[in-house]
Amino acid sequence: MPCGPCSPTTLVTPPEPGPRAPTGAAAHHRALESLYRAAPINRFFASELEISGEGQARISFTVDASVHHAAGAAHGTTYFKMLDDAAFYAANSLVSDRFLLTTAFNLILTRPIVAGPVIAEGRWVSGRRRVFVAEARLIDAEGEEAARGTGTFMRSRIPLASLPGYADAMRG
Repeated sequence: MPCGPCSPTTLVTPPEPGPRAPTGAAAHHRALESLYRAAPINRFFASELEISGEGQARISFTVDASVHHAAGAAHGTTYFKMLDDAAFYAANSLVSDRFLLTTAFNLILTRPIVAGPVIAEGRWVSGRRRVFVAEARLIDAEGEEAARGTGTFMRSRIPLASLPGYADAMRG
């Protein structure tokens, strides 16, 4: 005859699992996003990076008068920075041990951006060993392409795990 807590009619419900830390590629992508946030340059360019998968990166930012040139539109440095970053992070999403370096970047500016939200979409094109090619485009608030660029990126000797932001995120 069963007794008390040993009764077959007593159900034990296991505790709900807490949120799991990302592992593998997802952990690497979250750590790259953390690395982006930790970069001192981003104090001047308020923006947010999202890596949605291998070879893909998206940066959201807003253009306002603080980044204008004398004629009242976004200065080319803003175009370059966001396009280079989007392409770079798309490429570095494929490399989990080393920081990549931009070795060349070609930029085409097609229309001025005066104000509003902008998206920089980056995607890996080719290369998986030492040299990577990735491209990016800027999409303005009207959904129009305002610029595009293609970059070449090379593995450096700098371990990602040695960089503030990346290392902290990987430790959890």
